[in-house]
Amino acid sequence: MVSRGESETHRLRQQMEEQLDRLMTQLADLEECKAELDPEEYEDARKDTLEQLNEFQSSLSRMTSGDMTLVDSFSAMQLAIQAAISQAFKTPEVIQMFAKKQPDQLREKLSQIERDQKIGKLPLDVYEQQKVEVLSALQKLGETLSPTEMQFLDAHASTVMKNFDVVTDEKGSDHKVLEMARQGLW
Repeated sequence: MVSRGESETHRLRQQMEEQLDRLMTQLADLEECKAELDPEEYEDARKDTLEQLNEFQSSLSRMTSGDMTLVDSFSAMQLAIQAAISQAFKTPEVIQMFAKKQPDQLREKLSQIERDQKIGKLPLDVYEQQKVEVLSALQKLGETLSPTEMQFLDAHASTVMKNFDVVTDEKGSDHKVLEMARQGLW
């Protein structure tokens, strides 16, 4: 039986997702170990990881420009990578859930953030930043936000986050993401 590239596409997509997971885990590990590293060592490791993300993003751009069967899958990854590179999102875990289109896990993360803030485990500024990231990711995934969540997002989202746009199936949407990055909107 001929797969017409379906198994190859699946395998490539899986490898790309694993690469993205590895890079996001690397970013998360860096954040967790930040206090244990000297500032220069931390910055070098972070810079190296962001360079790897840039290279990964370039590979995705080349792939999506030539293979339309992979555009939809890779566009979400591209957007997540752009968010990481641009630092619109600062929480690698949220970037990862967004890239994998996991709204239920994002809702769980939102509950965890709110709980941690209530018990005093999370400072107000970190709580606001993480909540904005999760709400923005949910919104960009097409999830319905409550009026309270929308108010919070409107009140606390930065310009960078407000310019963060969803990649759709539309022809040229990956170019829109790259153009926004080139123009410094990220």
